[in-house]
This record gives sequence, C-alpha cells and structure tokens, in this order.
Amino acid sequence: MAKVLIIGGGGREHALAWKLLRDDPSLDIIAAPGNPGIAALGRCVQLAADDVEAILAMAMEERVDLTVVGPEAALAAGIVDRFIDNGVPIFGPTRAAAEIETSKRFAKQLMLDHGIPTAAAEFHRDIESATAAVRRAGAPVVVKASGLAAGKGVLVCHTLDDADRAIQMMLGEGAFGEAGAEILVEAFLTGEELSLFAITDGTTAIPLLAAQDHKCLLDGDLGPNTGGMGAYAPVSLATPELLVEVRKTILEPTLAALRDCGRPFRGLLYAGLMLTTEGPMVVEFNCRFGDPESQAILPLMDSSLLDLLTRVARGESLVGVAAPRWRPASAVTTVVAAPGYPDRPRTGELLTLPPDEDDVVVFHAGTRRLEDGQLLSAGGRVVAVTAVAPTLSEARERSRRVAGKVGLAGRQFRSDLAWRELERQADVTGAGVT
Repeated sequence: MAKVLIIGGGGREHALAWKLLRDDPSLDIIAAPGNPGIAALGRCVQLAADDVEAILAMAMEERVDLTVVGPEAALAAGIVDRFIDNGVPIFGPTRAAAEIETSKRFAKQLMLDHGIPTAAAEFHRDIESATAAVRRAGAPVVVKASGLAAGKGVLVCHTLDDADRAIQMMLGEGAFGEAGAEILVEAFLTGEELSLFAITDGTTAIPLLAAQDHKCLLDGDLGPNTGGMGAYAPVSLATPELLVEVRKTILEPTLAALRDCGRPFRGLLYAGLMLTTEGPMVVEFNCRFGDPESQAILPLMDSSLLDLLTRVARGESLVGVAAPRWRPASAVTTVVAAPGYPDRPRTGELLTLPPDEDDVVVFHAGTRRLEDGQLLSAGGRVVAVTAVAPTLSEARERSRRVAGKVGLAGRQFRSDLAWRELERQADVTGAGVT
C-alpha cells in the first residue's frame, strides 16, 4: 500500500486527497496538518505546512512514496529543495522556481524580458514614485503587493483616489508587511479571466481543464476582493485553438525562460489569464494548485492524477503521456465563507453540514473538530460545495442549494456563479439564465 503525504489543510488539499484516493482506494493518505474533511480519508498530523524540517523527518520516518505540496508558503520555505536533497519524492517546484508566484517582481520581469504577453508594470518602494506612476498610467489601474499576501494583495483601483489609498495602505501603513514593502503599479487589462493549470516536468506541459473563478465577495461581481468565492469548469472560451495559443505563447516560453535562468519548474504551473482583444495575457502565475478552482476541476477528471504527480515527483519525463480524460459534465463550486470575511472573519462558530448527495462533495477549507465531535468554523472560507451535473445550470442549482443547507450563523456565499458562461449559453440557445 503506497503512502501519500499531502502538505496543507485547506479546501484544495481536501480535494487533492479526495481525488488521489479515488485514483487508488488503497492509498494511505497522510496530511500535515490536514483538516476534519481529510481526517475522514486518512491520517492528519499536526505539523504546520511550512515546518519544513519536521515534515521532512516525518516523511522519512513514514517512508512516504509521494508528497504533494498544497500551499505556496511551504514552497516559499524551500520544502521541495530539502526533500530533493534527501531523496524523498515530492511534487512541487523548488524555492527558486516558486518565485514565479512568491515574487511578483521576478515573475513580471521574467515575462517582460522574454516577451511573454502580460500587462506593463512598474516597481516602487516609496509612496511618491508610486503615486507618480499611477498618474502616468491613469485609472483604472492595478496595485499589487510584490510578495505573498494570502491572495489579498491585488487591488483593482477604478479611480486615482482608490489607487492612492491602496498605495498608502501598502507602503505607508504596511498592511501586508514585507510582502507589500515593494509594489507593482500595473496597467489594467480588460477581458474575461481564465485559470489554466498545467502539470509539468520542466519542459513538457500537460494542461488540465480550464476553469473560471469569482474573486469578488458579492453577486454581480461586487464587494471586496477575496481569495475566491467559487469556480466552475469547463469554460467554453477555452477552445482547443485558444489552448494551443496559450501553450505556444505562454506555457512553453515561460518554462524555457525558467530553465534558462537556472530555475527549472517541475510541478503545477497555474496561469491566471486575461482574454483580451489582443489575445491571452498573463495576469499572474501561481506555483501550485489553485483554490477554489481545484475543487471544481478535480471531480471532473476521469483519468489518474496520481500517475501524473508521481511521474513528476520521481523526476520522470512527461513526453508521450496521454492527455487527461474528463467527464462530459459541468462542475460548480460554491464557497461558504464566515461572517466578516474577507476583512475580519469570525471563527469558532458551530458548523453543521448537510447529508451526502450523489455527485455533490463538501470540501473542508477552514474547519476544526472538537473532542466531543462538534465541528467549528476555523477560517475565512469555511467549506466549498462542489456539484457535478450534466449541465452547468443544474450544477449551479445543486451547488447553491446544498450551500444553503450549511449551518453557519452569518454565512456568506454567492448565488450567481458561472453567470457569464450561462449568459453565453443563453445567447446561443435563446434560453433564459437561472
């Protein structure tokens, strides 16, 4: 029986554990630190995801066959480097390669230097120069913290006053600490966003199903930016022709650029794209599975994720490996968030989950279980409800219906997920959107 160690304790890690166990029901799943949802599938060890030496020691003692890294913080801490040094198979990029996400300066400069399509940007460390850059760019404009800011360091500013406030918050008030000590003032791109994951051995990239997530807290894409309030897949805009273009103009050049600068990227490269009138452009790269997109994509995957991850973790080539197979269905993931999220989420509230339903999975994101068995909220995003159905409208209806049964005082969730896609479908068929 093979042992798989999953590092992290959120919804993405629960989805990974769920999918890998479906690929091979005999797996011994271990998670560090895990969560109550993962605990129902395997063992949870109370080690912080970025406690590199403790996790390495545990992995060697357990003789794990595969380690999969979920959160970016563990990658930034160099966990892959330490595992490689000790000959322990692990899926994820090295600390240097992970800077494609952990340093927006590095990622942006790499793209600009190698002609990878992205928005123009300037880097600033003082308020005066950043404010001048905003005046040159005009509004709308994007202000980003250069480092890791838990998914909250990107502010789309629709007025110059908004941009000034963002600059003051990051550079003047230190809202994101060292992550916001340097900021990017970036041109605003217009179009629809697309999330595309690719599993790569450093040279060959195997794309997964494209998804679209929803960052704003409220229906109608209103309210503050969040880590993600839901996602759906597949996306009709991700045509075979578009994916070929993304592979040729973005994925392959990026992997080549990383190899050229001595940072070969092996793991999951996540391209956050904007589909502009000039073609697909990179909004940002991530160096790991996305959340909540993973919860929408993985339940649709009909072939083995375990095989792909194991090959990369062992240093094997993906040349000639068949593309993944997908269920002929749609998935919608509705995130149920705590009251006060994203600014001041209230945690420690009693949480009850609805009964199981076929083709509906409730992934734990921010939960903890007391010794008496009670379940409590323990984070801003508490659970993610994924429904799979023959049609997108049916998947959304089931997802939001089950989300509405989650017992959490003051809960928040969006009811309009996938609205753009459903409008596109309505335009084609003449049907209404529900």
